[in-house]
Amino acid sequence: MKRVRHGLATAGLLLIFPITQAEPGNWMVRVRAINIQPENKSEAVPALGVPADAITLNNKLAPEVDVTYFLNPRFALELILTYPQEHDISLLGAKIGSAKHLPPTLTLQYHFAPEAKLRPYAGVGINYTRFSGVSLNVPGVGALDLERDSWGGALQAGLDFEVAKNVFLNLDLKKIWIDTDAKIAATGAKVSRITLDPLVVGIGVGWRF
Repeated sequence: MKRVRHGLATAGLLLIFPITQAEPGNWMVRVRAINIQPENKSEAVPALGVPADAITLNNKLAPEVDVTYFLNPRFALELILTYPQEHDISLLGAKIGSAKHLPPTLTLQYHFAPEAKLRPYAGVGINYTRFSGVSLNVPGVGALDLERDSWGGALQAGLDFEVAKNVFLNLDLKKIWIDTDAKIAATGAKVSRITLDPLVVGIGVGWRF
């Protein structure tokens, strides 16, 4: 029995050996300037004569910070953070108000060349978006509100270019799935489904430690 236990313990150590040898505990912090480009799809509102895709949000420049934890040289978890971003919202080109959204996103990344000077990566993950500061009013309809919570997927691709020891220039591209319902504030009745699904383009600097 002792031999069996010893054999199982040895097998367990062999299974976790690649992970323990992969330098867990390596961290990277990146600071980026990003451009948020909503897809701007929305359902038609026949009762009001509003066609599809008539509700739009403006593009937005914003800062972003992400924290990455390397599980091993090739796999990493990245948490992408910013502060609530305010967008102007328009109906048929006329501004009807604004709203803020906070979209923290967590991705699992694969790094294709972890020891090279140019290090491409790809990621897949999940996004949670919280809408706040909603101030919308449509003449003849009244005040509108937005569904406050959205869950969706995220895809990511990027490059880290080492410019000095543990210092990197970063290019990053994300597609994030975000949508919400526009509702009449007084009754909660749905008016339209708004699909943001932004493309987020970023450039920045990263430090690994």
